[in-house]
Amino acid sequence: MSSESLSPRQGGLLDPLIQSEAWQRFSHTGFYRFIVFPIGQIIVFIVAATVFLTALAYLVALLIPEPRPNIVLSDQISRQLPGMVISGISIGFVYAMVALGYTLVYGVLKFINFAHSEIFMFGSVIGFAFMNFLSSAGVLADWNPVVLVIATILISGIASGLLAVLIERVAYKPLRNAPRLVPLITAIGISFILQDVVRALASITINDFNLTYPTRNIAFFQNPIPVVIGTNEVRVRMTSIIIVIAAVIMLLALNYFVNGTKAGRGIRAISMDQATSGLMGIPVNLMISLTFFIGGAFGGAAGALFGLNVGNVTPYIGFIPGLKAFTAAVLGGIGNITGALLGGLLIGMIEAFLNGLLPYFPAIGIRYTDIITFGILIAVLIFRPSGLLGERVDEKV
Repeated sequence: MSSESLSPRQGGLLDPLIQSEAWQRFSHTGFYRFIVFPIGQIIVFIVAATVFLTALAYLVALLIPEPRPNIVLSDQISRQLPGMVISGISIGFVYAMVALGYTLVYGVLKFINFAHSEIFMFGSVIGFAFMNFLSSAGVLADWNPVVLVIATILISGIASGLLAVLIERVAYKPLRNAPRLVPLITAIGISFILQDVVRALASITINDFNLTYPTRNIAFFQNPIPVVIGTNEVRVRMTSIIIVIAAVIMLLALNYFVNGTKAGRGIRAISMDQATSGLMGIPVNLMISLTFFIGGAFGGAAGALFGLNVGNVTPYIGFIPGLKAFTAAVLGGIGNITGALLGGLLIGMIEAFLNGLLPYFPAIGIRYTDIITFGILIAVLIFRPSGLLGERVDEKV
């Protein structure tokens, strides 16, 4: 499992600053390593994705200036660009958080946990159950919205993390030495079981498995914030802002855990050589369970944030977002934490741009968004299976 970060190149205009004694001291502080630099990475990824996709969109506009009569595509791009970027960032962070679950588990066990999409679903259902309990008790409106969001994320994350550990102990641990196809099939089976168990429980308890978050009636979550960007006014939903803030905080916490704690270094050691790590006294089974817990917690928290944003969830809601998050993990380089973040933001931005622009093409339409997204997965697997930030590994015979 790699947690590599972008490093400044030599020979640049900033060399005098980078080589100064003050900068050297600052760059070795925890504040820089665990806060400043990761946030800088996120900003670089967002700006790079925005510039690339905007340039690509305008190139398409040059080739097809009027996809419909009296519709100038370049004008539509300029008008919708701020909204597409904001939407892409928010859904991109959701995909990144789910992709981290795939990446963490693959980095340690070299195993794709396809049941992770249902961990995401489980988190969204737990978030609903918690808020529905408060609503039924008549106290939901009395909660401070910020405290409510924090409590929902924590409860959903912890519950999903514990479920992930349970699945690992019961279904995956006995199969660690089995052929790779066996745990893969098991993961798919677990996925179907979780879907139907959640559906049965929801149907028994509330007579419905289409679950609507009660926050739809709370003005704080539903009233958009008008933001003027240039000549355009964008109405930003509060839930989008919540997703970005929560995701950034959780990603910073994960960065600190992986790179700044003994347990995090233990997980990284196991990802490099499990047998040697065990001989050195690292509790391998405990670290693997901890990895599943962290990945599950991120997936569950992402599910709660997703449910808060869309307002309605079902036991089958995890499949498509889970596949898109897996695409993000592969695109960035599965097993690479930074790659999962980059891949998630890229897939989210691509999806937002497609949703914004495809409706202007009558022969295509928005229904082709998922086809293009999964086409990216196929292209990456064919031409660069290691991903954008993954390392090429030469197998020796």
